Amino acid sequence: MFAALATAQPYPSKAIRIVVPYPPGGGTDVLARIVGRYLGDSYKQPVVVENRAGANAQIGMEVVANAPADGYTLLTIAAGPLDAENLPKFSPIALFTAPAYLLVVHPSIPATTVAELMAYAKAHPGKLAYGSSGGGAASHLAAELFKAMAGIDLLHVPYKGIGNAVGDLLGGQVQLMIAPSQAVIQHARAGKLRALAVSGAKRSPASPELSTIAQAGLPGYEAAGWFGILTAAGVPREIVVQLNLEVNRILQLAEVRARLLELGAEPAQTTPEQFLEFIRKDNAKWAALIRERGLAIDKPR
Repeated sequence: MFAALATAQPYPSKAIRIVVPYPPGGGTDVLARIVGRYLGDSYKQPVVVENRAGANAQIGMEVVANAPADGYTLLTIAAGPLDAENLPKFSPIALFTAPAYLLVVHPSIPATTVAELMAYAKAHPGKLAYGSSGGGAASHLAAELFKAMAGIDLLHVPYKGIGNAVGDLLGGQVQLMIAPSQAVIQHARAGKLRALAVSGAKRSPASPELSTIAQAGLPGYEAAGWFGILTAAGVPREIVVQLNLEVNRILQLAEVRARLLELGAEPAQTTPEQFLEFIRKDNAKWAALIRERGLAIDKPR
């Protein structure tokens, strides 16, 4: 009887946990905290953001995949770690945004354009290092595509999260990155990093002065990341749909839209089914690059 009463309680009736599989300070963490705040206000329940970094998000992903299928443990994640093998462990809820990334360099690098960066890298093969949030992350794959198309040799330095990588970029331990705008744009505006171009097919409304990488010297180049929210497979569909509607509502709030656009991330609007199809298409795009380049992809230890 008590079990029946418990399952009959309206959702949510207790605190919600949002797992971020990266350290604090990165783009995924920023978006999780923005959405989590408004989700808590709407539901009148605590929403706790928990950072569980490591193994290119796989550690945090396992936490969510193994959680009870009740909708109280959610996952915010960036493009890359979800693949055909582990995607069935999750129920996609909603896409937050799918922004172009920024190609940024440390100010010590004598390059103010993409063409100058490529020329400098060719003159110093293997001497420039780029950071990423792990093997197989969007920041890794976008840079590998840049390497392949430009015909240059760069050293990959993987981190537990984009925030860690940006910290070392600011310190000059790595020299460049193709990173989420929300993780680096403020540093570029402050002159601590130099933004050269955006990675997408068109210019970013947040940085209209920057050309695309394709326009700036590498025709045909295009890469974009994405950020979204999921939960464990098996969560009742009515809860997934309710969360989808609420997240989409939050993303369209004027103050949230303004904040995301300031960070270079235009809010999305998807159904759970549309988000699932989006992930599948994105995975197919990068699978070929992973095979062709023999890229090392982080997995749980």
